[in-house]
Amino acid sequence: MSTPESLVKAKVKAALKTLPAVFQHWPVMNGMGAPILDCIACVNGRYIAIECKAKGKHPTPRQHMLIQQILEAGGRAFVVDDEQSLNEVMDWIKKSCL
Repeated sequence: MSTPESLVKAKVKAALKTLPAVFQHWPVMNGMGAPILDCIACVNGRYIAIECKAKGKHPTPRQHMLIQQILEAGGRAFVVDDEQSLNEVMDWIKKSCL
């Protein structure tokens, strides 16, 4: 059975697959290693991280910390919880990376 968050992840994966020159990695969290957001992508040399959430849910304090670290390092980080936020990510990628 799919959770609301897993449905968002599936939509993000499918959307990224439509773009050229995209590498996407979806780490499997098992309690070992360093924490990271749901998706790490590289688009034409640009580092992008995406946290997927069920509609109306928000990143945890740890996820906010990771987002801030990514931004401070010059990467981009996004939170996707619906079609609108996914479209915003895809529009940014198309304008800034392709």
